[in-house]
Amino acid sequence: MAKEILIVQSKVKDIIKKKNFQCSAEAIEAFSAQLEESVNKALARAKANGRKTVKAQDV
Repeated sequence: MAKEILIVQSKVKDIIKKKNFQCSAEAIEAFSAQLEESVNKALARAKANGRKTVKAQDV
């Protein structure tokens, strides 16, 4: 089963289309996975700093 997509696909595709490129479904999945990895890193940083609130500085 595929993982849940965490991004708004239409918005990402709009950005790509405005630059005269096309976007595959696999690219959307990769962008979503990259976002999940970034979120997990931010969570770890917040936890390491003794916080339960993720702040911009954690990203």
